Amino acid sequence: MRKHRLVIAGAAVLALSLTATACGTRSESGANGDTADQATKVATIGVISPLTGDLAAMGIGIKNSVDLAVKQANENKTIPGWTLKIRAEDDEAKPDSGRNAATNLTSDKTVVGVVGPLNSSVGQTVQPVLNSSKIVEVSPANTGVSLTKGEDAANPKRPYNSYFRTCTTDDIQGPFAARYMYQTAGIKKVATIHDKKAYGQGLVTAFTEEFKKLGGEVVSAQTINPDDSNFGPVISKVKSAKPAGVYYGGEYPQAGPLSQQMKAGGLNVPLMGGDGIYSPNYIKQAGKTSGGDLATSVGAPADTLPSAKDFVDAYANGGYKDPYEAYGAYSYDAANAIINALKTSLANAEDAGSAREATIEAVAKVDFDGATGHVSFDEFGDATARVLTVYQVKGDAWQPVKTDEFK
Repeated sequence: MRKHRLVIAGAAVLALSLTATACGTRSESGANGDTADQATKVATIGVISPLTGDLAAMGIGIKNSVDLAVKQANENKTIPGWTLKIRAEDDEAKPDSGRNAATNLTSDKTVVGVVGPLNSSVGQTVQPVLNSSKIVEVSPANTGVSLTKGEDAANPKRPYNSYFRTCTTDDIQGPFAARYMYQTAGIKKVATIHDKKAYGQGLVTAFTEEFKKLGGEVVSAQTINPDDSNFGPVISKVKSAKPAGVYYGGEYPQAGPLSQQMKAGGLNVPLMGGDGIYSPNYIKQAGKTSGGDLATSVGAPADTLPSAKDFVDAYANGGYKDPYEAYGAYSYDAANAIINALKTSLANAEDAGSAREATIEAVAKVDFDGATGHVSFDEFGDATARVLTVYQVKGDAWQPVKTDEFK
């Protein structure tokens, strides 16, 4: 009987030993839910975007799209010997919060690249922080021209060679909108309004220059504050100038109520804006009178592109409860630009931190067909693709009315 008990006790000790050994061969699950063997090295792709606040819908779409790219890379063992993870930081669409988010990511030695941010004003504070730590940054949504060409448009000079973007810029999007308004919609007199932020002001400046060049007239140029909610005074000034349309530089939290208040105040003309208003939330806030309003957005509609079909299907089947929004496909391509670069930079790296500078160099050379089409970067870090789409509110949804390459 005593011998039998000793056998049982020995077996129990052996089982516990084997269990402990098995547990010791695994690390904790990453942000993307994957587990990795101890022998597998870890590299992290950071995300900086608004995950809370008025622009959270777009920011969450960015995060989810990067998450999808990372999961697919791990499933396909795209980078042998490495497991990729995602670490998302909330910038609240605020420059100071963006700087803090970037600082948090630089302190993580496994972070080798970052996708984001959404806002150009946030991009201005994030750039120097990531660059100082030699971390590559690929934005799917920043359209401010100075981010890649500096403040002197006549003498462009790249501020940071660590910064790239997959979207087109304001100096393309603004003129594209101006041509549509003047040549296609036949609107010859407009009023402009912007929110004083880098994105909105840049769009209006580029739009105005092209609209006047075409022969159009800007009958009123107004501004609002980013936190305004009552646009009555501005609408009164614009209405008295009798424009046939209004071009707005800013994002949907202000643009939607502005459109609604315009129509309620008797200014029954279409409001047009950039990709910052291209969201279902704009229509929710603008209401039923938003029919006919217009927006431009980068690229062709993702759900109509043969190249984006796999992304759209994978996102739909990925269990994400939130839509990928305007920048989903561009975020997916931004993440894959980094992943493609990591094939080279991590090949012989001891750890992720030592591969940061090599990753910057490798991203500059990426050349592949992504969800949005061909992905590559010019000498400034800008996307070489210059395709945009004009959308119009019809019923309760945005519908594409014109897709073209800007020349």
